[in-house]
Amino acid sequence: MMRILFLGCLLITSFQLLAQQDKANAYIDKFKDIAIYEMQRTGVPAAITLAQGILESGYGESDLCKNSNNHFGIKCKLEWLGEKVYSDDDTKQECFRKYNEAKDSYKDHSDFLKTRPYYANLFTLDPTDYEGWAVGLKKAGYATEKDYANKLISLINTYNLNNYSLLALNKNYIPKISVASNSNDFSILKSKTITTTVVDDEKDIEEIKIKANTSNVKSEEKSTYPNTIFQINNSNVIFAEAGTSLLGLAQEYNISLNKLFSYNDIKPIEVLQKNQLVFLEKKQKKSAKEFHVLAEGETLYDIAQKEGIRLEYLAELNNINQEITPLVGETIYLKNKALLTPKFSVAQLKNSKSSTTN
Repeated sequence: MMRILFLGCLLITSFQLLAQQDKANAYIDKFKDIAIYEMQRTGVPAAITLAQGILESGYGESDLCKNSNNHFGIKCKLEWLGEKVYSDDDTKQECFRKYNEAKDSYKDHSDFLKTRPYYANLFTLDPTDYEGWAVGLKKAGYATEKDYANKLISLINTYNLNNYSLLALNKNYIPKISVASNSNDFSILKSKTITTTVVDDEKDIEEIKIKANTSNVKSEEKSTYPNTIFQINNSNVIFAEAGTSLLGLAQEYNISLNKLFSYNDIKPIEVLQKNQLVFLEKKQKKSAKEFHVLAEGETLYDIAQKEGIRLEYLAELNNINQEITPLVGETIYLKNKALLTPKFSVAQLKNSKSSTTN
């Protein structure tokens, strides 16, 4: 009998956890882009914003949230001139801010933190230091709960919310949000083409269009790799097509977006620019193979991915800059230090030096 009761309780708990996870995922999906936008606007980490939103609003289901669009439990304070509602909190019938739309609550939350002197030290932290932010918010008096910081940290870790802060740090990532009239939420703009704007020193503006539908993308590599996880040089890897979301891959394989970037020697980007190998764990420092002969169209980075070697170590073995592409037919050493540096064009050297000085 006791065993049946135990199994019953376990089953109920499992269902409750699944329901809670569904609520969290729905909330995150609904508001992640506005959290990213607010981080880019004010510097408040998207991970912190989402964690606070989930916690303060009860996954968007609290009365204060549903009736007043107040996602962060922000009280009126003396300077508030907008609409007000009253609800029991630390004391009875406290004054809380009421917003017309959810986006107004998110904006006010960012401005609230940005303009209060007792939160100023938080903005000196690394924006991905969510633990520092969580502890700092508690110390500055944002909430009275003793375990407030731990709750935020737990939410961020459970739902990989720091991935959204990392996305926000990519200056080329523009949140795809639109605000519908008479609507309380943001929706992602869905299109076959994603347009991003790259600004270089506020002078040069380049429109980059990335096609989301890549069914017609041609690649010599496309048919040479399995459709499942496999290994190259003792490291787990998959083959992914152009247009694949890096955040989606990180979530699918339960690794942080930051680690995914690091494992693959790439700077933060939203989607893959080309068909390529994507490592799910750290690559090796060297290979069991002796060397690789550079083929037409290959770069040093391509070789690092194909052979499962970290780019910095591959460059070091061959005594060459990571940005340099040796000439076709040159031998790239994978195991031992190269006796001779592979040949490359003088133009590439000039370009490399120019890029490091600009």
